[in-house]
Amino acid sequence: MAKRKASGAYLTEGEKIAGTVFFVIYLLVLPFVTRPALDLLGRLLGVTIGESLGNTIYYYVLFAVTLIIFHRFIGRTTTLFLENAVGSLKVLAVGFIAFYGLNELTYRLTRLVVGNHTNLNDMTISAQIDAAPRTTLLIVVILAPFVEEVLFRGLVFGGLRSKSRLAAYALSCALFALLHVWQYALVSQDITYLVLMIQYLVPGLVLAWCFDRSGTLWTSMLLHAGVNALSYWAILT
Repeated sequence: MAKRKASGAYLTEGEKIAGTVFFVIYLLVLPFVTRPALDLLGRLLGVTIGESLGNTIYYYVLFAVTLIIFHRFIGRTTTLFLENAVGSLKVLAVGFIAFYGLNELTYRLTRLVVGNHTNLNDMTISAQIDAAPRTTLLIVVILAPFVEEVLFRGLVFGGLRSKSRLAAYALSCALFALLHVWQYALVSQDITYLVLMIQYLVPGLVLAWCFDRSGTLWTSMLLHAGVNALSYWAILT
């Protein structure tokens, strides 16, 4: 199995600083200003920017900014992947098995705690697939995994890994889980909805392990994209 290569696997200090600023904006500012900004843009252009087009614009912008800030890191992690592609793919295979095995167990345990609490994130994605299947496929399989892996695994996990492996796993998993539920808890005004964070802890853990074990972000990116693609297919069928 692939051994982690520390040299070149993680971020430089400049990438950490720029990435942290972007991450804070992404996590705490964009959820509140994106829709008003799109509405303003639509009025200026004399068009209506619906949810589907708005989501596409949003993720393309995130993708572009992520690429601009982290392009050197992405180049380094790509080189590491190509240098040990076989080992990285073995890590990826183990990641798939661990993901679905542990995720099913966690899902069942969560249902015992929250009962029939609806996962609004899943419902939102299902609605987006019904409304715009092609653009949603682009977002959930390519754009979102790329952005989230660079930020949560590359930036958060990679930034903490040299200081404390435990802290790197804990914080990257917690923030990744929080991202998927906190807005819905706020909208529904139901703090118990945050319990659904449990459902996202296993994905965050497995994705971080893939990066940590292989030393290249492409293993977690490919796992994230593959899992999302299978979920997309399951919803369609």
